[in-house]
Amino acid sequence: MALGAGLGLRDPSPPDEPRFVLAARQMVESGQWLIPHRGSELYAHKPPLFMWLQASAYQVVEDWQIAFLLPSLLAALGTLWLTWDLTRRLWNRRIANHAAFALFATLQFGLQAKRGQIDMVLVFWTTVSLWGLARHLLCGPNRNGLLVGGFAAGLGTVTKGVGFLPLLMLLPWWLDRRMDDATVGNDARVPAVRLWPWLPAAFLAGVAVWLLPMLVTVLGSDNPELHRYASEILFRQTGTRYVESWHHVRPFWYYLQVIATLWLPGALLLPWLAPAWWRRIRRGDRRTLCLVGWVVLVLVFFSVSPGKREVYLFPALPAMCIAAAPLLPGLLRRAGVRYVLLGYVVALGLALAGLGASGLAGAAWAARIAADRSLSEPVMQTLLTWLVVLGGGLLLLAGWARPRRAATAVVGASVLVWTFYGLALAPNLDASSSARKLMHDVRTRIGSDAELGLVAWREQHLLQAQGPVREFGFERDFQAQWRDALAWLAQAPEDRWLFALKDVARDCVDPEQLIELERTSRRDWVLVPGAAHVPGCVPRAATVNPLIRMDEP
Repeated sequence: MALGAGLGLRDPSPPDEPRFVLAARQMVESGQWLIPHRGSELYAHKPPLFMWLQASAYQVVEDWQIAFLLPSLLAALGTLWLTWDLTRRLWNRRIANHAAFALFATLQFGLQAKRGQIDMVLVFWTTVSLWGLARHLLCGPNRNGLLVGGFAAGLGTVTKGVGFLPLLMLLPWWLDRRMDDATVGNDARVPAVRLWPWLPAAFLAGVAVWLLPMLVTVLGSDNPELHRYASEILFRQTGTRYVESWHHVRPFWYYLQVIATLWLPGALLLPWLAPAWWRRIRRGDRRTLCLVGWVVLVLVFFSVSPGKREVYLFPALPAMCIAAAPLLPGLLRRAGVRYVLLGYVVALGLALAGLGASGLAGAAWAARIAADRSLSEPVMQTLLTWLVVLGGGLLLLAGWARPRRAATAVVGASVLVWTFYGLALAPNLDASSSARKLMHDVRTRIGSDAELGLVAWREQHLLQAQGPVREFGFERDFQAQWRDALAWLAQAPEDRWLFALKDVARDCVDPEQLIELERTSRRDWVLVPGAAHVPGCVPRAATVNPLIRMDEP
């Protein structure tokens, strides 16, 4: 299967993957699962449910290379099934097949299914919630569906704070029920349904899975770190981050760009889909109104916040595919639509083959990427060759399909892309991207018994570090970390080394004795031997707000 291709062939790589695996691994090793840690610090940016899933997967398979991707893979498969089943209940099996294939063929879905990040699991919970709510609101009444929908929204909220978004479907549903009877088609009518108290009770039960024991633990403790943790995750990382985001600030229209790129090839059909949706809504199709209306509400919700990332809009994708599915059989009979879809496959093949060929021919961009990621020439040559092979495969697929089988070509293109990515591209990038090679080289240089201190580190460095390791905090100011690290280094200079960001390792060390390492994560790193420390030197005091880090997610 394309989504599972490459499972177990790579280590966690930025962004986000090493952070979650680090917390999950610490859960397994310490037995403390309630509040996640990042090294010696509490990790207050996300609730722990996703990390619970990774830790649980490890306890089953006992291999982190498999366990860290398993929750995303299973969530992707579950989301495909839920998309198919809800579409079947709203229309029929034939249309359900179109919905599932449309979701699978979308670039963002495959990309997130192959990543060990929270977002694929979040989308699973939001789709479960939509599935349950739609069974009650559009196919019901169905109290069990309502309970499932509310509970899944609660679980989604303690997976990532925006898991409550499916509840926004109540707005277009409420609007539809108040439309004039003359504008509502008889086939779209459903009896009045009762939401109170079942929906809020189910939602609160889902949230309480983590929130209740966390609050009991925090309120029963006089540990100030736990109280700061609760304040950070319940307020700063939710409401404050939404209203006054301090990272990833983008313009209001940013998500139109996301739809136009990551929602390919489906985005190419929007000029046909949008008018058809509007006509159905005007005829009183409650299904289309609730699905498309919910997608629009999600788009507006995230667009209003100044902080934007492409994955934020991802939960709306399954609903978009479900809403498009009843229109796809008719659209795929149009020659213009078939040519557009086939053109997408051809363009993708030409782009990949062209990139690979230009890189093999010595293009400057390839040399820059190789230097920035510390990729050796053989590895870079292998990656570029695979790009040419993949691009050529897509062109052959398009040549076989012709316009008549354009839809098959689109699905086949996704199979090829994610299979090649999992089996060829990601494994070749792994040693550099995951920092495995860097940290192995560090341990080889300093010896198996030496102690290594980490300063201004990234999560992949601690995750891949071998032998005795010490760190001095993650969210602390870099200069504060450096000051404590130097004091630690001075206690046993013969047996201790520091691994540090080059720009931080300046005060109180002899620059001639620093050992420059490979450039990774778009930054330069150095090794500092104990002998490089200048005795009696006092490093500069911290001047930067310790709550703000340049690599905060």
